[in-house]
Amino acid sequence: MRNLKGKRIKEFGSTVIVEDGKFEKAIRQFKKRVEESGLLMNLREKEAYIKPTTKRKAAKNAAKKRWKKKLEQQSIPPKMY
Repeated sequence: MRNLKGKRIKEFGSTVIVEDGKFEKAIRQFKKRVEESGLLMNLREKEAYIKPTTKRKAAKNAAKKRWKKKLEQQSIPPKMY
């Protein structure tokens, strides 16, 4: 967002206008804007401190899980006769 002189202004919140009493539509728009901004993800990440070693372990375990899933999808199913 820019002001009249062309300088950038930080937006500190998301606002949605309720038109003709369509509250549900405004709520959906607000939720979509919050999701797109990544605000909730940022708050969840900063909710508690996670040690770097714990982050590495979690990332490594997630990679192992993805690799096993990929191998299972590529394997030939056993014969059932």
